[in-house]
Amino acid sequence: MPDVLHEIVEQARSGPDLPAAKDLDRDLSYAELIDEVSRLATGLASRGVSEGDRVALLLPNSVDFVVAALASLWIGAVFVPLAVTDPEARLATIVADCAPAIVVTSDASGDDAAPPRLLGGLTLVPMSALRAEAPALAAPVDTSPRVAYMIYTSGTTGTPKGVQIGNAAFGAAVQSTTNALGLDRTTRTLCVSAFHFDGSYANLFPTLYSGGAVVIRPRDALLFPPTFFNTVAREKINFSGFTPSYLRLLLASPQMAELGDSALKIIALGAEALPVADLRSLWSYVPEIRLFNRYGPTETTIAVTNLELTPDMIEEGTVPMGYPHPGVSFHLLDDDGIVIEESDRVGELYIGGNQLMDGYWGAPALTKEVMRTDVVPGETVYRTGDLVYRDKNGSYVYVDRADRVIKRSGVRISLVELSEIMRSLVGVTGAACMTFDNEGELGIVAFVVTSGAASALDLRRAALKQIPESMMPNRIELVEAFPLNKSNKLDERLLLLEAGLRSLSPAATPDVTAPSD
Repeated sequence: MPDVLHEIVEQARSGPDLPAAKDLDRDLSYAELIDEVSRLATGLASRGVSEGDRVALLLPNSVDFVVAALASLWIGAVFVPLAVTDPEARLATIVADCAPAIVVTSDASGDDAAPPRLLGGLTLVPMSALRAEAPALAAPVDTSPRVAYMIYTSGTTGTPKGVQIGNAAFGAAVQSTTNALGLDRTTRTLCVSAFHFDGSYANLFPTLYSGGAVVIRPRDALLFPPTFFNTVAREKINFSGFTPSYLRLLLASPQMAELGDSALKIIALGAEALPVADLRSLWSYVPEIRLFNRYGPTETTIAVTNLELTPDMIEEGTVPMGYPHPGVSFHLLDDDGIVIEESDRVGELYIGGNQLMDGYWGAPALTKEVMRTDVVPGETVYRTGDLVYRDKNGSYVYVDRADRVIKRSGVRISLVELSEIMRSLVGVTGAACMTFDNEGELGIVAFVVTSGAASALDLRRAALKQIPESMMPNRIELVEAFPLNKSNKLDERLLLLEAGLRSLSPAATPDVTAPSD
């Protein structure tokens, strides 16, 4: 099984002078990167960090993050990325839960006499303090049987849960992504998504694994499209990956016309449903761009599909997510738990194979709920909660979350499908449908961005020409733009809040189903 760290070390051995990682402060070759990694590993070991310990990384998108993550792997520790934008209380909750041996942060600035910062009772240790504790360790440990990293995600209980990803699963995901996208030493990647979000690892680590170069810019700066377009041009970026919500942000920029003259040749999109209209719009600007649709829950390690899309594939208005990576298996089950063999029938997706997580940290009961051994004989599979079907070509197509396919007045409605319909209306440049508390009942609100002066009433009349009254949103809210959360996904909570609406979980209402056909 491929090992991510050892492959990056090999890249440094065979191409020491090749560019590896660059941000606004530093530009490291592969030899320099590995030298820094080994020295930081020494610093971690000197602080008592050993194999299997957690190393919390409170670091922004930066070369420092890359060095610290790889240094953790070097000594067989588990890196736990923390979001620098998270409230102190949430960070303290995560630190208390994973009990790291150390919390690594950016180098201190300002008043050197100020007391050291504490988080969850632990003193934050700046990178500079660890670097000072050289010389470097000679070689990394054998990390293959251990956990590589742990990502905290929000659970249905509202309490963050730590998803443990083993080195074998990590290596399999990175190798499959590298092969699917054809990355090599000529690759120059612009990292867009935040590094506490595992979707970013589909860009960061496959690039380093293949001997390419990663270019890192502050996430906040990249929320302004000019930063993205200017960096792509100046750094000769030829690959990037991000969410569909971020793509819509770029499509709204007048600089989109410049993309055709840039070196950018590959874009990978994932973490959200991918609207057909946005793909067509992107191809209208850059017809030769290679677009990949990637899919994968955090519990199945970064991504389990990477499908190169073509205009022919989306002619019927759906975007296939492709086929599972080598070593990964997909299984569709109906409401009765029976495996679905035929095409074009919707079922819940269960995933098995070599990219499954090692379980939730400290939560064996929760792990057992989703890591099932009673579904497919002889195989452990992860219950995704995603509704999917196979098309006539055998490719899998995402429909919606099981808890987002609602049934209102006896009519089944997919919020993803309804969003796509609203987005297809003349003058609409973006639409997102979600549920809300409609005086104790399950309501649907459509948030819509328009390019003209269409009113909510105009949009309602236009929508009723395509959908029955039973599918019509209760409310249509016009917004200037869609806000993004810290993972560059649509911030549904903020949209509802600004509209004065309260969320109502479909799963908490009696009139909700996850249909099997």
